[in-house]
Amino acid sequence: MKVLLAEDSKTNQILIRAYIEEAGHEIVIVKNGQEAVDQFSQERPDLVLMDIIMPIKDGMEAAKEIRIICEQESDWVPIIFLSAMTESKDIVRAIDAGGDDYLTKPVEAVVLNAKLRAMQRIADMRLQLQQANRELRMISVKDGLTGIANRRHFDEVVAKEVKRAIRTGTSVSLVMCDIDYFKPYNDNYGHQAGDDCLKYVARTMAKVSKRPGDLVARYGGEEFALVLPETDLTGAEAIAENVRSAIDKLNLSHNYSLATDHVTISCGVATINPNNSDDVAVVVKQLIKVADKGLYLAKERGRNQVSIIEKYDSVTL
Repeated sequence: MKVLLAEDSKTNQILIRAYIEEAGHEIVIVKNGQEAVDQFSQERPDLVLMDIIMPIKDGMEAAKEIRIICEQESDWVPIIFLSAMTESKDIVRAIDAGGDDYLTKPVEAVVLNAKLRAMQRIADMRLQLQQANRELRMISVKDGLTGIANRRHFDEVVAKEVKRAIRTGTSVSLVMCDIDYFKPYNDNYGHQAGDDCLKYVARTMAKVSKRPGDLVARYGGEEFALVLPETDLTGAEAIAENVRSAIDKLNLSHNYSLATDHVTISCGVATINPNNSDDVAVVVKQLIKVADKGLYLAKERGRNQVSIIEKYDSVTL
């Protein structure tokens, strides 16, 4: 467990450090409240031991700021105040300021060790909760069948990337992909084979698109999407062609396709450089609309190909 100690007395620093290290914990020491706030953000301790009376910023003000940081990050870290003040009103003020417990000085080793054991249990529970939350987050953004991003996550990411493109003046591209003649594949080979086909296509797309920041998502049914931040039309077309070619080379037998004898995909590509005056929702809607036009164009031209829609700078519906 990592402990942040905010204490301006050198004697108390040495004493408490000895207690904490003897108990097998790591300690970070600061000498005023402002340093406590700064180091809390950097060190992310499991426990804060906070003296109340300190220079520059006292312990109660520092605790309030630490609580704000925790709230912003949906986190919670226990704070134990240290003080020679023993009146009830002082303890109440400390708890109201964001403290979880109160130890009077001089701190006894046996009492501090008991508190450390209790805080260790809490720290362990926090880690378990964080892991569970991470797993739930992964479940909420992943498609249950293919393991890639789901439609919900796609909607979040494409809006975020369009917003960033508006702010930074960069381009964002979208590739919409559809498995050619998937319905006859599913109808003739069976739903299990259809599910396996979707998995193969999704994994191949994810494998080809390796750039940090790119997103491969299942848009719905047999349709997939690639969100490509800071990517111009030429780059997006190249990525789409790499994906199409990789699926083509899988050679998954499809005797019911009217295009080839194996599974293929068609892709539509659109790129936009939105203006500062553009509305995010409007840009997203139009970007998807234009990429879909490219996809339909690829199908009309015989499928198993990439079609692009020319780049444009502003969006109107």
